[in-house]
Amino acid sequence: MMQNSDRPPLFSVIHFLVSLYIPLCAFAILDPLDFLALQSIRKSLDDMPGSSFFSSWDFTSDPCTFAGVLCQDDKVIALNLGDPRAGSPGLTGRLDPAIGKLSALADLSVVPGRIIGTLPQTLSQLKDLRFLAISRNFLSGEIPANLAELGGLQTLDLSYNQLTGSIPPSIGTLPALSNVILCHNRLSGSVPPFLSQSLMRLDLKHNDLSGTLSPTSLPPSLQYLALSYNGLTGPVDRLLSRLNRLNYLDLSMNQFTGIIPGNLFTFPITNLQLQRNVFTGPVLPLDQVTIPTIDLSYNRLSGEISPLFSTVQNLYLNNNKFTGLVPGSFVDRLLAAGIQVLYLQHNYLTGIQINPAVEIPVSSSLCLQYNCMVPPVQTPCPLKAGNQKTRPTSQCIEWRG
Repeated sequence: MMQNSDRPPLFSVIHFLVSLYIPLCAFAILDPLDFLALQSIRKSLDDMPGSSFFSSWDFTSDPCTFAGVLCQDDKVIALNLGDPRAGSPGLTGRLDPAIGKLSALADLSVVPGRIIGTLPQTLSQLKDLRFLAISRNFLSGEIPANLAELGGLQTLDLSYNQLTGSIPPSIGTLPALSNVILCHNRLSGSVPPFLSQSLMRLDLKHNDLSGTLSPTSLPPSLQYLALSYNGLTGPVDRLLSRLNRLNYLDLSMNQFTGIIPGNLFTFPITNLQLQRNVFTGPVLPLDQVTIPTIDLSYNRLSGEISPLFSTVQNLYLNNNKFTGLVPGSFVDRLLAAGIQVLYLQHNYLTGIQINPAVEIPVSSSLCLQYNCMVPPVQTPCPLKAGNQKTRPTSQCIEWRG
């Protein structure tokens, strides 16, 4: 039998060529432009201490087996940079413009980390992009207006960064948008109209936005709307009346004015946050309210409190100008532990029909102080309510007049 050392030279040459061909085949199937783009992306990013995301990025093997890379045929269709496990360290560095060379990319996400710099203008070249999520990093600069060239974009999440400038009006024209999450940045200017009739989530809270919202600036498809902690102004009653699919609404910490539409309380909302604005007038629900939590505190609302609010579990009406008696239905619900929080302090209420000897359920919180009455029951109030139990008589007479 021929020994290995006795094999003819030709056999050894063939064996050597085959051994070379195997790794070459492994990555030669990827489009060369995608291969080079991945190399550039890798050079511009690094693992933060404790992260090993890039340990599999060995360019002598198939890039389609790299962590976070998904291929179809010879193209990269998804790029998820960083270890998505909760609490895992992220990446550091910058986003290389070569990302725009991944011409078939449909999904681009980056986990929380310390990536700095601006968003590459080349993102507009990704004509198949549907999902763009780069949140909780340190991106700066402006949102590129040419993202409007991504006609199929459905999700845009750039939240928790340091982005500045205005929201490009062209972004609002994207026809397929369903989720826009730009909260916790430093964006300024007005909220542009959003035309997509499939937009379900719009989260712009914690920015420096200003100006007014037109009655037709948002589509009725919206289910989640968060605009809190901005400087937005003007009435919103006509706009809100159209958004009858809302299940979450937070407009708090702005300067919105005008009335709160009664039909708003019939929407399938689970959490309604309208506190710390300049809303005025009476609040008149159309039917018994089933929203679990409603916060209308720190406005200029007036008139009597509607008994239709008695079915709300957590109701904050404090720091307004409500007058009259607290409806008896509130007392019934409170004593039956149907109300968990009922804050009515700092109004001009004149009484509540409740037995001073009754015991409020321990699961319920009631605050009545600083109204035009002596609270008949002593219950713990938040520290912000102050120490004064009753308004000065002069204020109550002046308000009645």
